[in-house]
Amino acid sequence: MIMKLLVPVVALIALVVSSVQAFLPDGGNGNTHVTITRHAVMAKIHEVCEAVAESEGRQFSPEGSSPEEVLRACLGTATGEVSGAKFSTALNQIYMQNGFVDRDFMSSAPHHFNNEAFTEGRNLIIQGTIAIKANVRTDNLQSARETLGRVCHTLQDFYSHSNWVELGNKSPYANLIRPDLNIENIAGVAMPTCSDCASGTCPNQLLPAILKGKFLTSGYMGLTNLTNLEVRGDIHTVGKCSHGGETDLSSKQNPRGGISKDEPLSYNADLHNKAVNLASEATLELLEDIHGAIGNKDYLRLMGIARSAVLAFVIDTTGSMSNDIAEAKRVAFNIIDSKKGTQDEPSEYILVPFNDPDFGPLIRTTNPDVMKSEISKLTAVGGGDIPEMCLSGLQLALTGAPSSSQIYVFTDAPPKDTYLNKTIIALIRSTTSTVTSLMTTFSRRRRSLNARPEFQVYYDMALASGGQAIEVPKSSISQATKIIVDTSTSALVTILQRSRDPGRVESFSFLLDRSVSNTIIYITGSSLTFNLRSPTGASQSNTVANGPLGTIQKVGNLQRIQLNETEMGLWFIDMTTSQSYTIKVIGQSAITFIYNFVEEFKGPHPGYAVIDGRLLAGSPAKLLLTLTGEKGPEALEVHEVALVEVSGVKVSNETVEKMAGGDFLVTVKDVPEGEFVVLLKGKDKTFSSLFQRQTTTMMSQSKVTVKAKADDSMLPGEEFRLNFTVKTNGPSGAYTICARNDKKISMTHPPTLSLVSGGSAQGTVSLTPPADTVSGTDVTLTIEAEGPGGSDSNYAVLRLSVLSKVTDLTPPKCEIVDVQGTCNSSSCSSSNWELSVNITDRNGTGIERISIQQGSGNLTQKKVEDGVMGLYEASCCSTSVTLSAVDKVGNVGRCSYTMKSSAGSCLMSLPLWASLLLYGFLRESFTL
Repeated sequence: MIMKLLVPVVALIALVVSSVQAFLPDGGNGNTHVTITRHAVMAKIHEVCEAVAESEGRQFSPEGSSPEEVLRACLGTATGEVSGAKFSTALNQIYMQNGFVDRDFMSSAPHHFNNEAFTEGRNLIIQGTIAIKANVRTDNLQSARETLGRVCHTLQDFYSHSNWVELGNKSPYANLIRPDLNIENIAGVAMPTCSDCASGTCPNQLLPAILKGKFLTSGYMGLTNLTNLEVRGDIHTVGKCSHGGETDLSSKQNPRGGISKDEPLSYNADLHNKAVNLASEATLELLEDIHGAIGNKDYLRLMGIARSAVLAFVIDTTGSMSNDIAEAKRVAFNIIDSKKGTQDEPSEYILVPFNDPDFGPLIRTTNPDVMKSEISKLTAVGGGDIPEMCLSGLQLALTGAPSSSQIYVFTDAPPKDTYLNKTIIALIRSTTSTVTSLMTTFSRRRRSLNARPEFQVYYDMALASGGQAIEVPKSSISQATKIIVDTSTSALVTILQRSRDPGRVESFSFLLDRSVSNTIIYITGSSLTFNLRSPTGASQSNTVANGPLGTIQKVGNLQRIQLNETEMGLWFIDMTTSQSYTIKVIGQSAITFIYNFVEEFKGPHPGYAVIDGRLLAGSPAKLLLTLTGEKGPEALEVHEVALVEVSGVKVSNETVEKMAGGDFLVTVKDVPEGEFVVLLKGKDKTFSSLFQRQTTTMMSQSKVTVKAKADDSMLPGEEFRLNFTVKTNGPSGAYTICARNDKKISMTHPPTLSLVSGGSAQGTVSLTPPADTVSGTDVTLTIEAEGPGGSDSNYAVLRLSVLSKVTDLTPPKCEIVDVQGTCNSSSCSSSNWELSVNITDRNGTGIERISIQQGSGNLTQKKVEDGVMGLYEASCCSTSVTLSAVDKVGNVGRCSYTMKSSAGSCLMSLPLWASLLLYGFLRESFTL
C-alpha cells in the first residue's frame, strides 16, 4: 500500500516548528495542541481541495492562506458572498475538544499515554477513529468532529509523553492508527526505565538498557504526593520515569526529573521540536486514513467546507394545513431552483413533519431533488386547529441540523408537548440555531396571538434564538415566507436585535459598514409606529410604504423594511409606541464572528474548556472569539465586545486579550442578570471601515450547574450508564431531574436529587439503544436540573454515538498489476495512460466502494471471484492517481502511482499475455 501526500510533510514540519511551542490545550498566547491540529487540518484541506478542483477541471488557487480564502477557492464559484463562519465553527468543534481532554480526563493515563498505558491509549485512538467513520456514514458530522479533536489530542500526547523520540525514531508510529497491528516492545512492569536526576533538568534520563533494547516507556504522572511505585499500583515496579513538571508530584521522588516534552525548555528543546514534528505527521496520517474511508466530498463536509445556507422545515401536517404545506413547497422549490449554482444554494436540506400523536422522521439530504420529492409527499390529514406535537418535531430538527442553522416552523395550532419547553431552549442555546415560526389563522376568527397564552411558547423560542414569531392569516402566508428567502444565504449576519415588552419610546442605533449588502429590518408587533433615519439625515415613517430609504411591507404582525441601498454609517430606528415589539436588522457580509463561553481549569495542562449550559452566576464570563472576514482575521480589529440585555438596557463591557491563531479571549466581570446577547464592534482594516455584529442566541446565568462526560460509545441492545453531577449555590432542597433524548430510547434516571446550598449530588442516566440501531447513530441527550419552586435551572447537552462491535480490522489489499501508455510532456492533452489494479478483502467484511481520491481520470471496475479489478484511464495532463478501497467497516487500502513524462508502457507483476488479457477484460466493465 502506498500513501501519497500532496502537501509535502517537510513543508508542514517547517511551518509547525516555527510556531508550535507546547503540547498544551488552547487558551494562551503560546501555541498549543490546537496549533498542531490546525496546521495538519489545513494542510489536508488544501490537499483534498486541490484534488477536487483537479477532478472538476479547475484550478485551486487561494488568494491567501486564511480559512476564508481557502473556503472560497475550494468551493470554486465566484457568485455571491462567502462566509467563513460555519467553516470556522466546524473547525472549532475539532479544536475545542482539546480542553475537554485535559479537564475531564486529567488523571486518565490512557488519554495522555502516561504510566505506560500504551495499549489502552491506542484503543482510544482506534475506537475513536471507528466512531468518526461511522458518524460520517450516518451524517452525524458534529459528533465526528468532536471525537476527532479528542483522538488528535491523545495521538499527539504519545510523542510528547513517551520515549519514541529518544529511541531515534524518525517517523510516526503507524501501529497507533492501524487496528490490525499491536503496540510492540513495551517495557515490562518490573523493568526500571529512568535514572535519577536531582536537578530535574537532565536531557536524557533513560537507562542504557531501555535505549539499547528499544523498549517503549512513558512518564508516570502523580497528581497527588505519590511515588511512581504507588502511581503504578504494582509492588514489583521500581525506577519508572516520571512525567515531570511542577504539577507531577511523583517527579520529586526517585527517580526525580521527567521525560515529558510538552514545552521547549533549555535542556529538551531539540527533543521537543522532534516530538512536535512527529505529532504533526501523525495527525496528518490519521486525517489521511479518515479521508480515505469517507472520500473527498464527505471529508470536506466533515471539515466544514460547504455552502453555509441550510434549508430546514418543521411542518404541521394536520388537516387544516393544506395551504401552508403548499406554500412551504412553493418556497422550497423556489429557493432550490433560483439559488442552484450560487453560493446561496443550500448545502443541506432538512424536513421534519409532525401531527398528533406522530412526528418525524427527520429527513436530511444534500440532494435538492430528494428534498423536492419528500416535500411533494406531504399531505394534510386528520386533526385540525388543535394542539400538535410541534416541539417534538422541532427537537429532531435542532439535534439533526448543523449548528447555527435557520429552522422554519409552519403551524396553525399551539403545541401539545409543552413539557419540552426547557429542552427546546437548552438545544437552541447549545446549537445556536435560529427558530422562526410562521403561525397561520383563518381570517374570520383571527385574534391577537398575545391574547392566546398557549401560543406564547413560539414567541419564547423566537426571542431565545433570535428568530421571528410571525402571525398571519392563511390567505397571506405567501407574503410572510419572504423571510425564508431573506435568511437562506451563506453570508447572513445580524447587526441589531432588541425586544421590548411593554414597548416604550426609544431610539435604537445600528452601524452599517462597507461590506454589508441586502440590508433588511424586521419589526414585529401590533399597532406599531416608528421612524427610520439614515446617516445623512434622511427619514421615513412606517406609514410610507415606498420612501427614500426603503420599501415597507406589512403582513400580519410583521413589518419588513428592505433598504434601497446600504448607506455606510450610523442608522436609527425611533420607536414611538407602548405596544410590545421586537426589532432585528440583518444583512449579507463576509465579516462576522463566532464565540464560545469558556471556563478556566487548572492541572498539569491548564487551559479553557467550553461551558455546556448556562453561565455560573456570580462569576466573570469568559468568551473565546474567532473573527472571520473575506481576507481572514488578520484584516480585522476588535474595538469593543459587550454583553447586551435584549429586553433591557444594561450593557456590560469587557477586557480583550489577543490569543494564538487570531482568536480573542474576552473577560466580562459584570454579567447582566437577565438574558443577553454578545455585541461586537470592530474595524475592517482593508477598507478602514467600522462594523457592528451581534449574536442572536440569548444566554443567561444560573446558580445551578450540571456536568456530565462521556468518552465511550453505546452498544446496540446493551445498557449504557452515564454519571452526572449537579451543583448549586442556590437554595437547598429537592432538585427535579429530567433527561430526554431525540431517538425515543428508553431511559431511567433519578426523578430528584437532594442538594444543600454550596453542595453537589451525583445521579446516573441509563440508556439501552435497540439492538437494531444502525452503527454510527448519534443520540443527543439533554439532562436538566430544576431547583425548588422552578425558579432556577440548568442543563447539559451530550452527543452519544451508538457503535456496533468491529471485528474486521484488516484493510483491503490494493495491488498495481499493470501500467500502459506513453506520456509526452510537450503535448500532454494528446496522449493517455492507463493503470490496472487488483483489489481484494479476503476474510473481511467485503469491499464497500472504490473511488478516485486524487486524479481527474475515469475508473472502471468489475467484480471478480476474490475481489474487484479496476482500470484507471487518464490524460497525460493528469499524471498522478490515488485509488482508495474501503471495506464495510471503514478500513482503507490504497494504490498510488505517478506516470512519468516521456516514459513508455510499463508492465508490473504480470507477463504481457496476462496484462493484455486483463486489459481487455476491464474494458468491458462499467464506469464508477
